[in-house]
Parts: sequence; C-alpha cells; structure tokens
Amino acid sequence: MQIDPTSTKLFTPLTFTAGHTAVRNRLVLAPMTTYSSNNDGTITPEEIEFLRRRAHGVGMAITAACRVIDHGHAFDGQWSCASDEMIPSLASAARAIHEGHALAILQIHHGGRLCPASILGHAPLAPSEVPARRPGADVPRPMTEEEIEETIKAFGAAARRAIVAGYDGVEIHGANGYLLQQFFSPHANRRSDQWGGSLENRAAFPIAVLEEVQNVVRRNAYRPFAIGYRLSPEETEDPGITLADTLQLVEGLVACRPDWLHVSTNDYFAGSLRDDADRRPRAQVIAECVRRRTSVIGVGSILSPAAAEAVLADGPDLVAMGRALVMEPEWTRKVTAGNEPLRTCLPMEGGDMLLSIPPRMYRKMLGRPGWLPLCSQEPYGASVQSIPIVA
Repeated sequence: MQIDPTSTKLFTPLTFTAGHTAVRNRLVLAPMTTYSSNNDGTITPEEIEFLRRRAHGVGMAITAACRVIDHGHAFDGQWSCASDEMIPSLASAARAIHEGHALAILQIHHGGRLCPASILGHAPLAPSEVPARRPGADVPRPMTEEEIEETIKAFGAAARRAIVAGYDGVEIHGANGYLLQQFFSPHANRRSDQWGGSLENRAAFPIAVLEEVQNVVRRNAYRPFAIGYRLSPEETEDPGITLADTLQLVEGLVACRPDWLHVSTNDYFAGSLRDDADRRPRAQVIAECVRRRTSVIGVGSILSPAAAEAVLADGPDLVAMGRALVMEPEWTRKVTAGNEPLRTCLPMEGGDMLLSIPPRMYRKMLGRPGWLPLCSQEPYGASVQSIPIVA
C-alpha cells in the first residue's frame, strides 16, 4: 500500500499553540542515546551523519539527551550542553538536522541517581538517599537546596545555548527514571522539605525547570522557539508513580503552556505497567485530558505506516519513531513512494556503515538481545505492504 501524503494525517502540518512553531508533518525522530560523543561531550562526525540522514522526511528531530551540568552525566559518550564552549558542537548537529528540513530539537537532561559514580568520581546526586532498583546501583547523595537551584538554572542555561546554536526548540527530559522523574517519584523522593512529601511538592522541581526554561526562552529567543516535556506515565516500583499521579502532574505542566508532552513508553499500544486490566495506551489517555491545550507525542515500538496512523487516530498529535528509523533511514521516502521494501531488521555485520549508525551505538544494539530484530540472511525484511501494526 502506497501512502498518499495528501490523504493521511501523518503528512499534515501542525503549529504548536504556545510557541507558534510550525512543523511540516507529524513524524518525529525520537531521541536516542548514541553513546558516541567525545570525552568532553562534543558531538562526533558519526553522530552528525546519523542525524543528517534521518532528518530527511520527518517534521522534527529530537537529539540524544544532552547533560546540562557535569554532575548530570549519565553515561559514556553523552552529549554536553553544560558550558558555552559546547555551542559550536551543538550547532553542528542543528545544521545537520536542518539540511533535512526538519525542526531541530535539543533534549536537555540530568541523570540524577542514574549517573554512575564511576563517571562522576563521586556519589550521584538525587532527591534522596535511595538507589535505583537495579543491580549494582550507586547510593546517591541527597541534593542540597543550593544544588537544586543550581540545576534548575542549568536547564535554563542549556536552553539559551540551544537558541544560540540555532535549534528550533528544546525538550526537557523528565522521563525514563532520570532526575526530574526522580523528584516526582514517591520511590526516589523521600524528602520532607518544599521539594518532597505531597504530590504538589514532588511536582515542584519539574515545574520549576519548565518555568525556568520558559523564562530564559522569553528573554533570549527572537524567533519561534518550542519547548516540550518528556514524561514516563507510570513506574513499577511500590511506592511509584501511578497514572493518576501523572494526570495531576500533567495539569501542572499544561498550566505552564508547553508546546508538547512526549509520553515515553516502550510500546505505545501496551496498557498500564501497574494494572493488567487497563489496556488503554497511556498517551491516548493523556491526549484526552489535555485536548486543545497542548500537543501530545506518542512513541514506542511504532514500526509501520499503519501503526503510525493508528497512533494519530487515538488522539496524540505526533508520532515519534526511533527503532524504525534506525533500521530504515529512508522510511518516509519509501513509505510515500510505496515501491520499495522497508528494512525491518538490523544487519549483523556492516550495519554501522550501511545505515550511518555510530559504531559504538551499533555495537550496543547488537549486544542488547531483543531490542531490534537482527537480519539473518535476507537484508531487507518485509515490504511496506506486509508490515503489521505493532500491538
């Protein structure tokens, strides 16, 4: 089935209501960790080419997580936007995305308790002295009031650098167990001060970060500049974030008028992590709650054109794709042409060169069983017509 760009919502434009930023279509390159920057956090040519090739055809491209301050360094090969010295490096990625005529969005990030002490040289900083629930997790040190305020300011400073570097917006990373989610989580946050305890207090840090970024953008951006927020709707920990908690956080975020909420799930079509009887996609529920007040991005195991269209039919406004665009950088062109098969697996040899994947990122993918299907003998896989909806 060839998709006619004029007859599907996937290829219709959208203007974000808050910042008046226009995106040419509803397809988003999802933020993906590349593990490939230089030791100082500058971006490598392999990462630039990865973005350049995949920006063609999508409406906007969200970069890998970029640390806003050095004590937020979460993994080897992570981008840095922690100082003005990073601006030329950041600009190189923005230019590569713009070559594909997509909006360039810098994702700004702090790892919190997920920052390894082996990288930092000291215990990670977090809301409370509660390690992540995973083997070998470091015990974090609770952040002081001064460190909290410093980190809020660091997110704003990173947004200013994104403006100078030529980006069209930033996405605040409040998902996937990182620092902003930790402050909202009753598992990670056991504080008894203004930053912890009640749901309202636990929401105070992520909302303060959003407000700081917005204030910096208002003072420094003389063109449309978008601000989004990524969140994970639930946690499996007990106590942990529930969907009811998230819907209250969403109300606080929406009151600040971000351009979008990016609902981070591993599988868009899966239901609740906490209630097997609740099969509604989390992004669908959130989209219903915020309708006409902000935009919503759905993401998670969306591989086919039919799956992408099903997401938009559910209510989200945009569809973010990661794995599909790793395996098939020409996804949009092939879908609209309809006469070429889509690659639906990762070559086990030479895929880094063939698909413009940074070698360290490629090795990580090969070493993570089940994350991407690996090609056996057939180099391409299914055709456009035969790819099922992921459910």
